[in-house]
Order: sequence, then C-alpha cells, then structure tokens
Amino acid sequence: MDAVSEIDSGERFGFGKNWSNFLKVLDEARIEQAEKSLRTMLEVETLKGLSFLDIGSGSGLFSLAARRLGATVHSFDFDPNSVACAIELKRRYFPNCKEWKIEQGSALDTDYLDALPEFDIVYSWGVLHHTGSMWDALQNASLKVKDNGGKLFISIYNDQGLFSRYWLIVKKIYNKLPNFLRDIFAFFVMFPREMASLIAHILRGNPSGYFRSWTQYKKQRGMSRWHDIIDWVGGLPFEVAKPEQIFDFYYKKGFSLERLATCAGGLGCNEYVFFKK
Repeated sequence: MDAVSEIDSGERFGFGKNWSNFLKVLDEARIEQAEKSLRTMLEVETLKGLSFLDIGSGSGLFSLAARRLGATVHSFDFDPNSVACAIELKRRYFPNCKEWKIEQGSALDTDYLDALPEFDIVYSWGVLHHTGSMWDALQNASLKVKDNGGKLFISIYNDQGLFSRYWLIVKKIYNKLPNFLRDIFAFFVMFPREMASLIAHILRGNPSGYFRSWTQYKKQRGMSRWHDIIDWVGGLPFEVAKPEQIFDFYYKKGFSLERLATCAGGLGCNEYVFFKK
C-alpha cells in the first residue's frame, strides 16, 4: 500500500499536509535555528565538503539547513506531500542546485537504499518510529553511514510505558476522524497538559514563561509548536524505544555514542548522534 492509500484509510498520518502548512510560517529565523541545531548536535561549524542524507525529510527544513551549511544533500520521504515541501524549499532558496537531490522513497525499501551511496552524515529526526517497522528502519539507516568517521543523527520517541500505549490509542482515533474534527480533537487532547503547564508557571510566579513557550518555540530547531502538536497527536504509525535499547542496538553494529539529548524520561524524542568506527 502506498502513502496516499494508507493516509486515506486512516492507517497513516498525513505528515506532508501538516508540513505544507508549516511552510507558510517558515522564515529566516526558523531556518537559522535549524542550522544551529545541526551545528550543536554534530559539533561542527560547517558541513562544507560533506554529504548529508535526510531520511524522511518532512518539511525539508533540515535539508535546507544542511545545504546552507555547505553539504551536498540527498533528501527523500515516503509521503509525496513531504517531497513536494522539499522541492518547494529548493525552489525558493536553491533553484537549479545540483548539490541537492530530492526523491520519493522509503526507509524500508532496501532496493532503493542499496542504490544510494554511503554518506558522511545520515540524518533522520522523528521519522523512523513512524515507518511501521522501526527496528528495520534503524538498521537500514545505519547501512548508509560511511565507515571510519561517518555520523548518524537520529531521534526516536521515548518509551513511557503505559503512557505510550495511551498515545497510540489517541493517534488511532485522530486518524479515523473526519478532517474537520481533527484539529478540534487535538486541541481537547492537549488542553489538560497545556493548562497544567500554565498553572505550574503561575505557581512559580512566572506566567509569562508559559506564553513564551509558544511565542519562542521556533528557537527549538526552528519548528512551530502547533504543527508539532498536530504531528504528535496524529503521528501514526507509532513506535517507541528506551535510550538503552537504541544504544545497545547500534553498539553491536560498530557505532559509538557521541552525543545524547534526552527528554528526561518524559514525552517527546530522545536525540542521538552516533559515530561509526
């Protein structure tokens, strides 16, 4: 079944449509934050002379950031609307650029991946847990990293036990709803969390901190809070892992952990940068 059929049947969230809306609010400040995220996690100032594979490129923002940092970029995504987002960003910022290639493809398609070369940096942020076969996707991503110095930068949803099972139910409900009810459903699902956060800020004497969490959200990787909420509530397929599971999986494949940023056991993604020995 292709991406469109899975989305229409309610088995997959329409990530590309969400990111198409995100492009309406994309600005220079958000792009600079995306660049900063790459520089910080990869511990570099430039990607000049390096090759960069963006698995599940989504909005295309981080492919754009990598290209602006000097990398030769290859982007692919399973969702045709996400592919269109990357193409649009290339049209806006790098028209006729031969150093940025964009295709439709799947992290589970071994024939497609086998045809690609190895890369200095393989990047897949918040993607592989949405493939429907996360451990296969994690394995496939590792095969595209160059030996002796290649880096793998991924993020995977944190396993919260029963809470993760609850979110899986929420996501299935969201994707079965008619389109006109989905934003309303997402609002009511997140409302208790948002109110708890607001009350906590008030009790700490810092109510403005809550509102800054919305107005300054773009400082977190250049993203949009509302679009990230929709991505979270709707994101299906959905798998999770504990940090030690990811570490053990890649350690056995000859990778060493270079950098780790966790969500402190809570809701969200743990970020990993592995170095291929």
